[in-house]
Amino acid sequence: MVSRNSFNMTTAFSTALKRGRAFLTPTNSSTAVPKLHDGFAKAPEGSLFPRVDPSIDGEDCDHDCESCTVKYPANFKIDEDKKLYGHVNGWATHMLVATGKTDWVRDVSDEKGSVMEAVRDCGVEPTNGKLMLSASNIPPPQDHHSSSDPTTILLLPSFSIIENVTPHTVPTLIEQHINSTPTSTTPLPTTTTLNHPKTPTQPYEPPPPSHPSPFTTRPCPHRYLILLCSQRTRDARCGQSAPLLRREFERHLRPLGLYRDLQDDRPGGVGIYFISHVGGHKFSANVMVYRRGGAADAPSGDRSGNGDVMGEGSQCVWLARVRPEDCEGIIRFTLLQGKVVKPERQLRGGFDREKGLVSW
Repeated sequence: MVSRNSFNMTTAFSTALKRGRAFLTPTNSSTAVPKLHDGFAKAPEGSLFPRVDPSIDGEDCDHDCESCTVKYPANFKIDEDKKLYGHVNGWATHMLVATGKTDWVRDVSDEKGSVMEAVRDCGVEPTNGKLMLSASNIPPPQDHHSSSDPTTILLLPSFSIIENVTPHTVPTLIEQHINSTPTSTTPLPTTTTLNHPKTPTQPYEPPPPSHPSPFTTRPCPHRYLILLCSQRTRDARCGQSAPLLRREFERHLRPLGLYRDLQDDRPGGVGIYFISHVGGHKFSANVMVYRRGGAADAPSGDRSGNGDVMGEGSQCVWLARVRPEDCEGIIRFTLLQGKVVKPERQLRGGFDREKGLVSW
């Protein structure tokens, strides 16, 4: 006959053993990383983008550029201590408005009669998530003389250019294009991701309007985009850093045949644009790198100068605390390979539509 004490001890031991097994048994990725945004997951620090590896990328892959002669002003001081990763608010679509300027009123939505003001005040909200709105130095049309004249916008991550946009047509723009455009959490067309084993989506094409559209659309010609916050009215450091970084990026892109100036629409290459405040100017300089997808996820006919098909934007890597001596590494590894050189110090966040991961 088994005593009550023996029974209780056996039961307790069995329970403890089960708990230990449960604790030691590894969980699958879908349990360990909570799924968000239609199957996308929040990437833990260190897992969103690969870090450069000296054994693969060369012993000098994480070194500062030795030939850089561009320097920030001596009084250029920023926050070097606060943790960066995972503290940016997520966004679905990024809309760049062509203004031809490099600085703007403090809040670009306060620019009277502008497309930016209309986005804020028109009363029509995007239905596919948060819209990040940036004024940019992209040249507007030649007949653009005031904020209310027709201008051009660039939508990301679809890499779509929409022309003939006015404040009056902003509601139509949102309903016809922004609501249906791919977002940061839309799986890449016909791609395989960690959270979408097989995604039979199709490349983005604007839906046919129910009535004649006032807009003209075309794909952005560039394979990569570098966006630099230049808004001096928000913080002088942004106005100081942006032109210096652009000069250094250009120095490294020209020998590769990748540099494109503001008037250069040759297919492929890198477009460098100044944009308005994106937050975190105390971590200046803020740099956003948009990388386009490859042949497998591109619509037919969208090709670079090398004959490669270019698809939608697959990644955005948002960096901060960028200095001129970082530019070479950002070109070699972040822009061209999707790797990060100094993740602990510089990576604020971003998304990877191929992996199905975001930082928020």
